[in-house]
Amino acid sequence: MSRKELSNIQWNEIKDHLPPETGRRGRPAKCNRLMVNAILWILRTGAPWRDLPASYGPWNTVYTRFNRWSEQGIWRDILDILSFFSDDEARMPDGSVIRAHQHAAGAAGGQVNQALGRSVGGFSTKIHALVDALGYPVDIRLTAGQVHDSVPAKELLENQPAEYVIADRAYDSDEIVSFIISQGGVPVIPSRRCRKAPREYDRHIYKERHLVEIFFNKIKHYRRVATRYEKLAANFLSMVLIASCMVWIGF
Repeated sequence: MSRKELSNIQWNEIKDHLPPETGRRGRPAKCNRLMVNAILWILRTGAPWRDLPASYGPWNTVYTRFNRWSEQGIWRDILDILSFFSDDEARMPDGSVIRAHQHAAGAAGGQVNQALGRSVGGFSTKIHALVDALGYPVDIRLTAGQVHDSVPAKELLENQPAEYVIADRAYDSDEIVSFIISQGGVPVIPSRRCRKAPREYDRHIYKERHLVEIFFNKIKHYRRVATRYEKLAANFLSMVLIASCMVWIGF
């Protein structure tokens, strides 16, 4: 078995949450496991779809199923299922800028609608992630690269009650702090330097924030996440969600 393919135990974690293997126009459907392993090969190597090894079947068959699952939101549903038993002691949001390849430009709807923009790092997308107290992902969002971390913070944290919300000072705003408190959480967020009256926060608990940085490090081992090649935001989001699901199942 290739190191880029799922073991039996890992496959059993997700197989029942994928759509049925139904063929179209009377043709037999390709096995879901083969399709997922093919997608993981692309995700891990960062190679173009056309370079997919022939052992996985025609590249356009794999891409068609990947695209269809992206449109159906399959991988977000799987992440929601895997994260159902997440550790609710803490939630930790953070953002990370991903450099977009020049081939990622040109999709219909314009760059803004495809979560593309220009930041200090150049042509880019930003991944906004929320992890639990053990560093496992519970939600993922995308924006253009120049969007500030605090912009999607409430969307990430909504309906995610936790004892503590641990974040860096980018999330220090009265609105976000009040929102966290309204959900019954304790904000563990350093004050921005411009605050006239800095807020107190638990420095010991704040040390746990490194777990969200570790999460980003893990998913960036997948080259299709470390650099954005997908033109469509929905497809790049699926790549990030797949990598997040792999963190849960230990791939």
